[in-house]
Amino acid sequence: MPPPRKLNEFERGRAVAWFQDGVPMREVARRLHVSILVIVRLIQRFPTTGRVQERRRPGRPKKTTPREDRLIERLALQTRTASSSIIRRQLRVATNTSISQQTIRNRLHGFNLRSRRPVYGHA
Repeated sequence: MPPPRKLNEFERGRAVAWFQDGVPMREVARRLHVSILVIVRLIQRFPTTGRVQERRRPGRPKKTTPREDRLIERLALQTRTASSSIIRRQLRVATNTSISQQTIRNRLHGFNLRSRRPVYGHA
């Protein structure tokens, strides 16, 4: 089963406005293509918090920015046989960011990129 679709802030605000205008929750859920439970929780939470922004989630913050992640992906695709240490050095030169080789490997795994070995042997 695919993960549930997340509503962005605009859609959450629209859902609350529709509900306040008298549109039934089931209809709001149908219009936004989400489960009715998503709308029920949003409507229940809105009067207590007065906001539709997503709550902060616990967890360790990412070490790299989305821009650095894209750069890691691009560097890996340019040189398919580059090791994580080579990509790490290239990233440090380009952005002055120092991250571990394991972080590089984790990002590459997230992009569904696997390591490639250079071809050695008989031609």
